[in-house]
Amino acid sequence: MGGTRFQPDRGLTSRMVLVMFFLGLLYVVAIGAVIAAGVSIAWVIIIAGGFLIAQWFFSDKIALAAMQARVVSPEEAPDLHAIVDRLCALADMPKPRVAVADMALPNAFATGRNQKNSVLCVTTGLLRRLDQNELEGVLAHELSHVAHRDVAVMTIASFLGVLAGLIARFGMYSGIGRSRDNNAALVFAVVWLSSIVVYVISFLLTRALSRYRELAADRAAAHLTGQPSALASALTRISDDMQQIPQQDLRRAQPAQAFFFAPAAVGKSLGRLFSTHPSTEVRLAQLAKISAELGKPMV
Repeated sequence: MGGTRFQPDRGLTSRMVLVMFFLGLLYVVAIGAVIAAGVSIAWVIIIAGGFLIAQWFFSDKIALAAMQARVVSPEEAPDLHAIVDRLCALADMPKPRVAVADMALPNAFATGRNQKNSVLCVTTGLLRRLDQNELEGVLAHELSHVAHRDVAVMTIASFLGVLAGLIARFGMYSGIGRSRDNNAALVFAVVWLSSIVVYVISFLLTRALSRYRELAADRAAAHLTGQPSALASALTRISDDMQQIPQQDLRRAQPAQAFFFAPAAVGKSLGRLFSTHPSTEVRLAQLAKISAELGKPMV
């Protein structure tokens, strides 16, 4: 797996390839529909390409800005950097930039287009709540996302869904159905409906991939550190404490929801199909199984 010591996950790799194939196919269909509607192909390429380039090269900066996080030096956060240094040496992977977000929400996420251009962010709420072993488990989980390259895939997949949503929204406000030219109205209606279908399918595909990648990261982190019980303890603590987090902090964290270690949900869940993460019970059951396989019973 990209030259790291994180446990390979063929299931994750195959799912990423499948999701990207279908999203790419949907994307081509959506662009074809826009061109068929009479929009200049040059404008389609410029706009779509511009969005993709911006998302690809600035996704880490966008995520940090959304969380109001800042990159910290080893002098500013020596203990945090020491854990990241140790894990990166253990995994034989480049060290990402390390950032901290000053918020009560106990969570962490990693983002970036590749191992050499990635950032690992933790909140002050997480640092206050976890002991060293628990924090190490969470950070190993996040580093595995970078090693698995699923962070880059999620970045691209999210972009395709957003673009389809923008096309659908444009259609909604562009006067579809109100044109005196029936042919033009029909063409734009087809584009609009196609974009809605693309958005819904991409939404469901990325949600399914997001749930699986969290389980894959838990497995990889547990095997790398050899302490699945510490990761389970961190997951339990974070999930329990999430209920006490102010609503404004939960709303502020929504843009990075799919990338978090644990979901920062606002309100009631709409069900497993729409969830970015598997349930805590499923994750704990998997960690208990790994713990038994390693001969280290959960404590």
